[in-house]
Amino acid sequence: MADIKQTGVTHLKKGSYVIFDNMACKVLDIQTSRPGKHGHAKCRITAEDLIDGKKVIKVMPGHDNVDVPIIEKKTAQILSVNDDTANVMDMETYETFDMHIPSDLKDEVAEGKEVFYWEILDRKVIKQIK
Repeated sequence: MADIKQTGVTHLKKGSYVIFDNMACKVLDIQTSRPGKHGHAKCRITAEDLIDGKKVIKVMPGHDNVDVPIIEKKTAQILSVNDDTANVMDMETYETFDMHIPSDLKDEVAEGKEVFYWEILDRKVIKQIK
């Protein structure tokens, strides 16, 4: 996989991004327990998938490393709309491709409008209409 780096579990904060089960997630909450007599501190991480909103809860040792996605934020123009798919053109590279329209943005999407989208783990997601 491209566009990922690693960081220690104890360096994660609320609002940071992390990869769990091949899903890019945003950390909603992190709780750290004290180290025990024979062990290490444990971290309980609650995260939400950036693409479909599923919650993920992981418990892992504080000294472990986790993958962190590098998210590219870009702008595109909508060329056409067909049901829940939009054909868009990137404003920098002029590349055209199809993207799924999130249900909360369906009413705002129209030909000619510009959108902000994120490229996460080789997937493109519309995040906002300009």
